[in-house]
Amino acid sequence: MSAAQDEGMSANAPVAIVTGAADGIGWATAQCLAQQDWRVALLDLRAEAALARAAELGPGHLGLGCDVTDSNAVHAAVSAVLAQWGRIDGLVNNAGIGDQSVPTLQQTVDGFDRVLAVHLRGQFLMSQAVAGVLLAQAADARGQRGAIVNIASIAALGGIPARNAYSAAKAGVVGMTRAMAMEWARQGLRVNAVAPGYVATALVAELAGKGAIDGAAIARRTPLGRMAEPAEIAQAIVFLLSPAASYITGSVLPVDGGWSALGAPEASLG
Repeated sequence: MSAAQDEGMSANAPVAIVTGAADGIGWATAQCLAQQDWRVALLDLRAEAALARAAELGPGHLGLGCDVTDSNAVHAAVSAVLAQWGRIDGLVNNAGIGDQSVPTLQQTVDGFDRVLAVHLRGQFLMSQAVAGVLLAQAADARGQRGAIVNIASIAALGGIPARNAYSAAKAGVVGMTRAMAMEWARQGLRVNAVAPGYVATALVAELAGKGAIDGAAIARRTPLGRMAEPAEIAQAIVFLLSPAASYITGSVLPVDGGWSALGAPEASLG
C-alpha cells in the first residue's frame, strides 16, 4: 500500500472509495471526484495499477489492491482507508469483468459463477463493509450519513442474447440496490444505481475484438447515435454521490443514450 500525502486537500474534504478504479468508468469516476475536491481511494485487483492511478491524481489520494470477491481483502481495504482518513462518505461499486461471449449451450458454470462473484458478490461485500462505517458516523444537518452508487447495466433492463451471467448479475445489482436503499433510508444512507449503456472502454473494445458486439450496429440502435464516453457515466455517478442528490434513493438511472427508452423500430430514429 502507498498513499500520497494530503497536501493541498482540506481536512474536511469528503472521502470516496471507487472499485475497479484503474480503467474505464472507474478511472473516469475517480478523476471526476478528484476534480470536485473529494479524496479518493482507488481500489483495483491490480495493485500496481491502482497505485499508479492514485499518483496520477496527485497528492491526497490512495491506491490499493483489492479482490472484491474476497471478504478479508475487502475489510482490509476499508480498514486502510479509515486508517488514512478516519472516515468514508461514499462508495462506487464499479469493479466488473466481461462474461462468456458464446451461446448458452457452450457456456461453463465456472465462467458463470465468476461473473456473478465479481459483479454481485463483490458489490454486496463492499456495500456491507462500507455501510457499517457510514451508519456509525454522525449524520449531517439533513440526517444523511453518506451514499453508495452501484453499477448496473442496460443488460439488467432488457434481454441480450447469450449474456446470461452478466445480465443475471446486473439484474441482481438492481434488486440489491433497492433492498439496501429501503433498509437504510431512515438511517440516512442513500443507495442508488447507474445503468450504463455501451461505453467506449477497454472492456467493450475487447468484446468487439472477440466479435461479441458490433460497435457500428450499437451506434445505429442507440437514439443518441453513439457509445458513451466514460466521463459521461462518471458525471452521473458523482451526482448521485453528492448532496445535490440528497432526496434520491432506491433509484436506477439509465445513462444509455436513450437505449432502454426506445420502443419503436430502429428505422424510426431517422
